[in-house]
Amino acid sequence: MNSQDHKYDDIIGLPHPTSKRHPRMPRSDRAAQFAPFAALTGYGDVIADTTLREEAKYDQKWEEEY
Repeated sequence: MNSQDHKYDDIIGLPHPTSKRHPRMPRSDRAAQFAPFAALTGYGDVIADTTLREEAKYDQKWEEEY
């Protein structure tokens, strides 16, 4: 084996570095960084409004038939 096979052996067993200046971020905050964002602002409201209108039309049609 040559020396390139084990070039990180000197740091493999070291503990993870921690900052004295910046405390670790809570997991919930870290997860929020990767949460989906609303790329289309207001799109959910449009979908909800459309759903309500279509359901009302369906209900009205159903009541007229029966």
